[in-house]
Amino acid sequence: MLRKITKVNLIQNNLINTQYVIFRHLSAKAELNEATENQEKKKAKKPKKALTDMRFKYPEFLPQPDNRLRNPVLEKIMRKDMLDRRTQINIPEFYVGSILKVSTSDPHSQGKTNSFVGICIQRDRTGLYSKFALRNVIDHQGIEVMYDLYDPAILKIEVLKLEKRLDDKLIYLKDALPEYSTIDVNMEPEILAEGGNVPVNETIVKMKPFPWMQKWERQGLKGVEDLDKHLNLWRKQQKVKHDTPWEKYDLMKEYRKTITEEEQSEIFSEIFNRINKINEQHKQKAKASRRTISKPQNIG
Repeated sequence: MLRKITKVNLIQNNLINTQYVIFRHLSAKAELNEATENQEKKKAKKPKKALTDMRFKYPEFLPQPDNRLRNPVLEKIMRKDMLDRRTQINIPEFYVGSILKVSTSDPHSQGKTNSFVGICIQRDRTGLYSKFALRNVIDHQGIEVMYDLYDPAILKIEVLKLEKRLDDKLIYLKDALPEYSTIDVNMEPEILAEGGNVPVNETIVKMKPFPWMQKWERQGLKGVEDLDKHLNLWRKQQKVKHDTPWEKYDLMKEYRKTITEEEQSEIFSEIFNRINKINEQHKQKAKASRRTISKPQNIG
């Protein structure tokens, strides 16, 4: 009888131990799944932030939308080379309408360097072929310089005034009054609060009398005055004839001109960590290079 009771107790203990082991196993598995879900949520936040911020800060990392000219392997190699170049030079955040100072190496100039200050009127192309153009009016003469963003000859890009404009391109400044393109070459940088929104300059530009370099009245510009007062009857009729107000509802045309959100998320999640690390290194270098001035101490 005692043997039977002992066997029953052993069986009960074994069952309790087995249940305890199973419970611990299930608890550990649940904790592991919860940790995995948290990691996935953190990873999922990167593309969301990238879509809202990085696609405007770093548009050159997005490939061209024409699938006939796409090469995924070449695009990945280009992104790696672009990040490597950014470790050598600080390429700051800027937009069309921002005022920049670009210093380049020039073997034919005094001091072997050359600098140009101007307003950014255009950002074009993607990848290592990215370009941007600056314009300034110096001695009553309009001067424009086109730079390759990842040109090894560029020594420094400095943002003197960070702002946006109402239009994606400011090429019409060529036909605008000179004061809208005149920038002081000795302009001091305007510092914005870190983490704040980039201001939008809503200046309405006044154009010179006709003739113009392009038919600006047909391009739906937001940052220029009403152009109808410069047009004769025939040009007004041509404007109405070529007007296409339905294009803003053409979803397929917009789709063909852009990169899908899924692909943008994949690209920016690939470069997110490294580009933030590079920017942090440049900030630390800038802080270390600043000369600290101590107050003189009274002796005696």
